[in-house]
Amino acid sequence: AAVPPQAMASNVTNKTDPRSLNSRVFIGNLNTLVVKKSDVEAIFAKYGKIVGCSVHKGFAFVQYVNERNARAAVAGEDGRMIAGQVL
Repeated sequence: AAVPPQAMASNVTNKTDPRSLNSRVFIGNLNTLVVKKSDVEAIFAKYGKIVGCSVHKGFAFVQYVNERNARAAVAGEDGRMIAGQVL
């Protein structure tokens, strides 16, 4: 699916100011051979506006606008099975 550039979240999820840290979600045990950045964004977008998303080998980070979104995402997705692995 083609996505207009402004719709894609940036790759920046490493800001160290407290507000950014509190609104960031670490997603561990992620099957990154199968799950791509666009998939992560699609799964986690229902919790709030994603401003950053970075996918690494086996894990990812999602940066939300605020901490409330991040807490909701953790509550909603922790323990979920994605691509054969439990987050």
